Amino acid sequence: MIIEMHTYKTKPGKRSEFLEILRTKSIPAHNEIGMKILDPFLSVEDPDTFFFMRGFPDLPLREPMKAKFYEGELCKRGLENAPMPMLEKYEVVLVKDPEGLVRW
Repeated sequence: MIIEMHTYKTKPGKRSEFLEILRTKSIPAHNEIGMKILDPFLSVEDPDTFFFMRGFPDLPLREPMKAKFYEGELCKRGLENAPMPMLEKYEVVLVKDPEGLVRW
């Protein structure tokens, strides 16, 4: 399994709003495509930061699955543009779970 480890820092006070969009719109769309999302983890040190993981069966499927999401109807209707102004910064690190230890 290939996992993207996401770190998001929202603008002050925007974390809850961003997470609502993620949970109600984005995560269901990811699941329909076959991507796995490990629900957001909230930072206990920063009220504007959260983390989540997005999983793919393997590296060759990662790009086509991402393309299907970002080129899909949900994103075309503006999902991707709606939450982005709420962010101060984000980072994605790609890792491999060779032992299949992450339980979705």
